[in-house]
Amino acid sequence: LAAAVCYFLWGLVPLYWKRLGAVDPLELIAHRHVWSLALLIVLLAFLGGFAAVRTALNSLSGFATNLLNALLLTGNWLVYVWGVNTGHVIECSLGYFLVPLVNVAAGRFVLHEHLRRAQWIAIGCAALGVVLMIFQLGRPPWIALAIAGTWGGYSLMRKRSPLGALTGLTAETLVLAPLALGYLLWQHHRGAGALGRVDLTTHLLILSAGVITAVPLTLFAYAARRIRLSTLGLLQYIAPSVQLVLGIWLYQEPFDRSRVLSFTFIWTALALYSFDNLIQQRAANPN
Repeated sequence: LAAAVCYFLWGLVPLYWKRLGAVDPLELIAHRHVWSLALLIVLLAFLGGFAAVRTALNSLSGFATNLLNALLLTGNWLVYVWGVNTGHVIECSLGYFLVPLVNVAAGRFVLHEHLRRAQWIAIGCAALGVVLMIFQLGRPPWIALAIAGTWGGYSLMRKRSPLGALTGLTAETLVLAPLALGYLLWQHHRGAGALGRVDLTTHLLILSAGVITAVPLTLFAYAARRIRLSTLGLLQYIAPSVQLVLGIWLYQEPFDRSRVLSFTFIWTALALYSFDNLIQQRAANPN
């Protein structure tokens, strides 16, 4: 339930970022870090967990791991917000459709895991869909590829993390929050920051970045440590499906036959991947 709610909320997030399209994406990500950390500190004050955060950042390896998580997450946020606010909601949705297949490919080429025949075919179908999109767009769908790569890496790191949902997210946010705050102060000093220079609604939306960020990420981290990664992969299709609908029906982005063909190959790959996972789970747990 936590995973399903998390992915549905992420599917609706373009509605939020579109309202902040006049604000620089880098500044929005800086606000996202600062206000997320403020909310997380309040939550930890009530629920406890400061000791675990301190322990996680005390060692060099722990700090490096959380820094890597933070960089992957920040990169994902930045590309996504920029993509949404420049009229690429459909391509952003493609990125999240590709995440499970990126995980499978990373398992083979990075971790040297053995792939089943169905998984090879799924990767091939997805690759063909991306190639078709390159011909259709005249360029690689780098927004989708960057989103898939950063989120796939973050998902794997969070699955392996010993930290709880709130403590892990707090540690990740804390390592980059000083840079984010420094950037916001510098922007304000040079007269380019949004706070104090925009209307009341935009102020409220910016200050809500902590809630928009922390709530679904906490649900995700909670779910990632309690259910199978394959189950998490199936549920994650909720978010890009909602985003795709928003891109087509609300924002009227182009979705012509060539793009439909590209998505069809990728959806076929996802269907094959999902079916193969279910068969393997059933074989491993016949009861």
